[in-house]
Amino acid sequence: MKTAIILYNLGGPDSPEAVQPFLFNLFNDPAIIRRPAPIRWLLAKLISSRRAPVAQKIYAEIGGSSPILAETQKQADALEEELKKSAADGDTDRVFIAMRYWHPFAEECVAKISIWEPDRVVLMPLYPQFSTTTTESFLSIWSLLAKKAGITAETSGICCYPAEDGFISAVAELVRPAIEQAEKSGSPRVLFSAHGIPKRYVTAGDPYQSHVEMTVAAILKKLSLPDLDHLICYQSRVGPIE
Repeated sequence: MKTAIILYNLGGPDSPEAVQPFLFNLFNDPAIIRRPAPIRWLLAKLISSRRAPVAQKIYAEIGGSSPILAETQKQADALEEELKKSAADGDTDRVFIAMRYWHPFAEECVAKISIWEPDRVVLMPLYPQFSTTTTESFLSIWSLLAKKAGITAETSGICCYPAEDGFISAVAELVRPAIEQAEKSGSPRVLFSAHGIPKRYVTAGDPYQSHVEMTVAAILKKLSLPDLDHLICYQSRVGPIE
């Protein structure tokens, strides 16, 4: 059996010139800006043009582009290598990458999948917490593109893993030394930072906030520090929206 595993994520600009179109694609997503198409297009043009100069300066500080694709490629290569070790005779697993707002777009990934013709497709989000603005947004576009390309392979998707032990252990291992170092100077406060979404989306049923809180609770448990002074912070507001 041939299985295609799709690692998907937000994506990021690969050059200073890509920053504005990347931002436009982000804000033109109906899952992000929930307005009629013409209004959303105008808002996306306005927001991306205003934010691009500042974002370009920030990206310049880390080399001029986002590291997300290179890091995702490392994950894809490592996963494919692990799958080879456990593959049954006659089975072949290949790992592909798809990004939502910049190359390689979902369209590019679908084209590769069509050529390879797998028997099964597994959609693996690199968003541990589910949100309608991330996981659901990608799954919606993937479904449309796969249908258009005539992909009929059995397809399944992983929803989320906000408290998956391997993920939590990895984060805890990175956090613990920093806490121990900070304790030498007093009682530390740990800030858990997550990307923000409009509060009204959460009120409407988006589970993202609860999933973030599940992740933090699981990390504290793994650290055996239930009384650790900590806060959950959300970043990247758009306008005055709470």
